[in-house]
Amino acid sequence: MSGKPRLTYFNGRGRMEPVRWLLAAAGVEFEEFFLETSEQYEKLIKDGVLMFQQVPLVEIDGMKMVQTRAILSYIAGKYNLYGKDLKERALIDMYVEGITDLMQMILMFPFSPPEEKEKNLASIKEKATTRYFPVFEKVLKQHGQDFLVGNKFSWADVQLIEAILAVEEKIPAVLLGFPQLQAFKIRVSNVPTIKKFLQPGSPRKPPPDQHYVETVLKVFKR
Repeated sequence: MSGKPRLTYFNGRGRMEPVRWLLAAAGVEFEEFFLETSEQYEKLIKDGVLMFQQVPLVEIDGMKMVQTRAILSYIAGKYNLYGKDLKERALIDMYVEGITDLMQMILMFPFSPPEEKEKNLASIKEKATTRYFPVFEKVLKQHGQDFLVGNKFSWADVQLIEAILAVEEKIPAVLLGFPQLQAFKIRVSNVPTIKKFLQPGSPRKPPPDQHYVETVLKVFKR
């Protein structure tokens, strides 16, 4: 074993991408194993390594961790990206949960039937611009600091920059009218570990394509 965390998932974003982002933000190198067949997935279940028969699976510090939220909380705590006290942690949790709700819509978008894609894209834009992004625009404006919580780079900032870039891929002008978020995007994109992750050749995955969708459906036999 190299001692690096080992990530088991598909060769695509999905529920593992926030984990990749957070490890990269912490400056942690990791290894990946990509599921390509239902037999690989069934073997993991048979071997008892998937507690709830679900991926992502992250092997770290001698643990085989499942459930995205638990994995992310552990990484954030381990690498000092989870606030200085319980109050900051609660704020980070609230922000992350909100961003996760938005990201869930983006996560499911590639699996939409063709006739529903336009409607679902409109829903993503509407929710992003009226429910989610206004919250963070207001937070940044009110406290006037560089980062969301305690003026220190945290898990919440990582989750937000991931969401901003993911929504922008689908709706390029989505940050019009959000000057604080525009500045935040530039600022966080220049954090050294984030800047490195945004470079070509990093473990960051491209937007999901039809091959990714077909692989997921094949592995889960759907």
